[in-house]
Amino acid sequence: MTALEVLNAYWGYPAFRPMQEEIISAAADGKDVLAILPTGGGKSICFQVPAMMREGIAIVVTPLIALMKDQVRHLEELGIKALAVHSGMGRNEVDLILNNACYGDFKFLYVSPERLSTFLFRSYLPQMKVSYIVVDEAHCISQWGYDFRPDYLEIGKLREGVDAPIIALTATATPKVADDIMDKLRFKQKCLIKSGFERPNLSYIVRKADDKTGQLLAVCRGVSGTGIVYVRNRARTEEVAKLLTDNGVGASFYHAGLGHSLRSERQEAWRSGAIRVMVCTNAFGMGIDKPDVRFVVHLDIPDSPEAYFQEAGRAGRDGLRSYAVLLWNSNDIKRLHQLETVSFPDLEFIEDIYHKVHAFFQIPYEAGEGRTLKFNLKEFCKHFSLQERSVFYAIKYIGREGHWVYSEDMETPLRVRINVPRQELYDIDLGGPLQANLIEWLMRHREGVFSWSVAIEEDALARHLGIGVPYLCQVLYDLSVRHIINYVPEDRSDIIVLMHPRLQPGNVALSAGRYGLLRDTYRERTDAMIDYVSDNECCRSRKLLAYFGQTESSDCGSCDVCRKRRAGEADGSQIETAVRDFVASRGGDYSLDEIKAHFALPSPYSDTPWLAVLRRLIDSGAIPAPKG
Repeated sequence: MTALEVLNAYWGYPAFRPMQEEIISAAADGKDVLAILPTGGGKSICFQVPAMMREGIAIVVTPLIALMKDQVRHLEELGIKALAVHSGMGRNEVDLILNNACYGDFKFLYVSPERLSTFLFRSYLPQMKVSYIVVDEAHCISQWGYDFRPDYLEIGKLREGVDAPIIALTATATPKVADDIMDKLRFKQKCLIKSGFERPNLSYIVRKADDKTGQLLAVCRGVSGTGIVYVRNRARTEEVAKLLTDNGVGASFYHAGLGHSLRSERQEAWRSGAIRVMVCTNAFGMGIDKPDVRFVVHLDIPDSPEAYFQEAGRAGRDGLRSYAVLLWNSNDIKRLHQLETVSFPDLEFIEDIYHKVHAFFQIPYEAGEGRTLKFNLKEFCKHFSLQERSVFYAIKYIGREGHWVYSEDMETPLRVRINVPRQELYDIDLGGPLQANLIEWLMRHREGVFSWSVAIEEDALARHLGIGVPYLCQVLYDLSVRHIINYVPEDRSDIIVLMHPRLQPGNVALSAGRYGLLRDTYRERTDAMIDYVSDNECCRSRKLLAYFGQTESSDCGSCDVCRKRRAGEADGSQIETAVRDFVASRGGDYSLDEIKAHFALPSPYSDTPWLAVLRRLIDSGAIPAPKG
């Protein structure tokens, strides 16, 4: 089948989005290709379609475990066989999955990067007929990237034993990062395909505001439709959501600390429109593809242009006019500088945290390799009387150096092991047909369930049995009380996977040179964000495009800088007409808040003295005074 026929047969789409066909064509020709597409640009199609056209299995490397699971589930719903291997899985479970990848006619194997260097993965690799090596979030391989991960360097080594083209994908990469990606992945010939970064329907608005909440309310009232509000920490999400709700704006909050079911419930309510505005941390957004988001507001300056571009880009994917609003003040600048100090503690402190983590879990020297630790940052810091933020960044950096893999808010799935030998099961009273059906399903669908604990998706098993998840958990619990099974309920926690035995003091490799480089690049990005918000002369869109290396561009005409310039060219009569038209559209019945909201964003006169014009018209009796 042709690429278009595959797209239509499996996904039901009649045509490709911009740049997708070009990327797929290059990959189908056997070229190594780096594709830079904006958030929501349909990156997964760019590797899934060519993989369906070629014999063998595509190895997809991604650090986003939740997204990995979603994509595997989605592919299976389309009738495409896919597997996933990530941190937190036991050896026997991984062994079975890799065996299926070699001999089970699967098309996709999703792998978290830390698995690539394991002996088990390497031992199976020669038996795999690999169609493509796919690298998602490819910027993670670059030391210049904003989210460098040392495990990604293992991907280049795959080429020593796998003769398959590479498809690398990212939403944000500067020219320097793009070159580094292709070098690190050992491209046979450089092939970079990227779409323009312009978003002509997206108006970038930057406001210096001491009263951020007042500005936020003005945005919510002045722009109709669904919105996202990004804040820096979890406590602030709840606080801002309450403020919006108290002021008549339907809002809720979302962060990684909420339970899985609650997060899914709120995400779906927001998607459906039952919740108009979601106040969230950057945990909200991955996999979100709601096309009609009309505004995204940042109440804090993001750490980098890359992060800002991705999050702001979640507005207006349907092509209609939308707004990306960044509210800031001098306190934000101070916080960014303070955050740099906190984010880069001394290397001596970092090594001390390495040993304290091992001591906390009572792991002796030369032991612990491969252990998965359920880690509670708050309890750990309380135990050693440490500041959470500094410890968090120390743990992250130890992970960057490859000593362990740290995953935040990991879902540890329900696990079951059948204790009773297979031949004895038929002589036991299981309790009824429901229990018998459950045990039969486990035997049929979970190979190894008699030997070790296997992961179970609660929703899938509950649907098969025709019961709800709470009742399923009760049935499993009853069977475990009777010692027929071992049952470990689903849970969520931060996880640390130890990549080697505990090292002796002084032997923990922490590169001072790399650490200094990371600190310098971090400072460059925060400086770029400070420059972005404080420059009131250059078009916001052009400023962002230039950062990503797109030097040929025009003023967008819709950002706050362009609007102010255009409004400055307007004479007083045009502003007066705009005010009169608004009051007339309300039949003379309007409030000051309503007219403020109207001129806050959608109007080209938002940065003009329209308020003075309003007062003059009221004083002269030309228009009625606002109510209230």
